[in-house]
Amino acid sequence: MILFESIGSIGDLVDAVWGVFISIRLNSIIDILILWYILYHAFKLIRETRALQLVQGILLLVAFYLVAFLLDLQAIRYLLKNCFQWGILAVVILFQPELRRIIEKLGRTRIVSFDFRSSSESGTAADMWSDAIEAICEAAVNLSATCTGALIICERKTRLGEQIDTGTLLNCSPSAAVFGNIFYPNTPLHDGAVIMRDGKILAAGCFLPKPQKEELIAKQLGSRHRAAIGMSENSDAVVIVVSEETGTISVAENGELTRGYSRDGLSKLLRNRLMPQDKNAGTNGSIVGRVISGWKRQ
Repeated sequence: MILFESIGSIGDLVDAVWGVFISIRLNSIIDILILWYILYHAFKLIRETRALQLVQGILLLVAFYLVAFLLDLQAIRYLLKNCFQWGILAVVILFQPELRRIIEKLGRTRIVSFDFRSSSESGTAADMWSDAIEAICEAAVNLSATCTGALIICERKTRLGEQIDTGTLLNCSPSAAVFGNIFYPNTPLHDGAVIMRDGKILAAGCFLPKPQKEELIAKQLGSRHRAAIGMSENSDAVVIVVSEETGTISVAENGELTRGYSRDGLSKLLRNRLMPQDKNAGTNGSIVGRVISGWKRQ
């Protein structure tokens, strides 16, 4: 009798599982995949920050609530239930830096470009960056030879108005001589960063934000390298650093620092990052741009 009841229970369980499977539709699969993708990247973003400990603490509170519910512990259930009522607001406050980084990265994701500049304007910008890249590389090599510290930020899509306001506006054409004068030791602007926009030196002596994962950065890296990592975490800028101790040329992108660049290696990287791959990328490189270009030809 017991055997038949067990077989019947297993059969009911199999039927229930099969019913779930046959009820799954295409939109359900898409929904699950999108949710998995979001959760994966959210965990990847916070796993090396202090937010991971906060997540563990929240999960521990949830476990305590389940135990209190199963054991019918009224006082603990009441206290935890009131805590969870303010949970959403608490999560927003506790995870404010991480949520800001997620939203900023989402904003920098290129799905459709709404750049309506003409191809001639795009070509001019490419020419300006071409000259600027040569000046940056020449200056970096010269400063590296004399172990003169330098910090150069090449702005891309993310505007750096907050950092520009902390420095001195120059708005001049770049050259090795200009960079040499700015970063010459004991001059008023040598301790800050140079910010470049559209191939021009826009400001110098700028202060940069601290990195999010400062405690995980190698201790041998100085303040310039830390500032470069912090700036690359908060924007899509390309940051060039010349070490004052060793003369090593480094580049920070997306919160990661790579070191040991030669002139050719630095020039190749900057051209790949700052100059459009397609001559008509300003207009024809996007869906909207291709439609507008088609209208113009008609």
